[in-house]
Amino acid sequence: LPKLTDFKDGLGDGVEVKPVALEDLLGRAQTTLDRDAMRRLIKGRRILVTGAGGSIGTELVRQICAFGPDRLALIDQSEFGLYSVDMEVARTNPDLERRAVIADVRERGRLDRIIEQEAPELVFHAAALKHVPLVETNPFEGVMTNVIGTVNMADACVRHGVDTMVLVSTDKAVNPTSIMGASKRLAEIYCQALDRAGEAANRTQIVTVRFGNVLGSTGSVVPLFQQQLAAGGPLTVTHPDMTRYFMTVRESVELILQ
Repeated sequence: LPKLTDFKDGLGDGVEVKPVALEDLLGRAQTTLDRDAMRRLIKGRRILVTGAGGSIGTELVRQICAFGPDRLALIDQSEFGLYSVDMEVARTNPDLERRAVIADVRERGRLDRIIEQEAPELVFHAAALKHVPLVETNPFEGVMTNVIGTVNMADACVRHGVDTMVLVSTDKAVNPTSIMGASKRLAEIYCQALDRAGEAANRTQIVTVRFGNVLGSTGSVVPLFQQQLAAGGPLTVTHPDMTRYFMTVRESVELILQ
């Protein structure tokens, strides 16, 4: 809220609500994780990130760069998102060998060729459609990206002997009540069935991580609340008994790496 002295001229149009600091909403200290173990995972290895231009993907790329990978491949179907993260890497890590690829995970042949060319040792699959209401009204698109896109990526990783693939999923996949949650659960089930690391025919390990609401991510409820506050309210909640569990983007990405 504004300081009391800001009200000296009355309640005219001059009083603005100050921006909400996302960390202030957390209500707890941010979790500190084992960054040495993350460095051992990343350092000197070839890494590929899908959905690299999204909020989770971009933070993944930032933290991966900090741990000294050998080479980094960035995949996104959003031209602007990919351009933004590629320019950031060029500025912060000019010596890192990298490749920015405009591609859709739905295109099986294209994905297969990229994995063959880049030969990544570690793949982070963050590409997804995750806005629940939009996926509810566009179910085919949600299934094509979240299910078929994940199947394409997992199959390509197994075919080309990638060491590890990490599927970035959601807590909405738990007993799903939405098409988005159900599509991510289907993706999880496929990856679980395919994860047969150690068998002669398959040396690829596939793991899944799930998240709740990530503060500041694309699709988070917080930007909506900020817009509603700026407009003078009201704030809308799904249900009076709703409980939400939050983490920051940085925490979520560290948890992915850990």
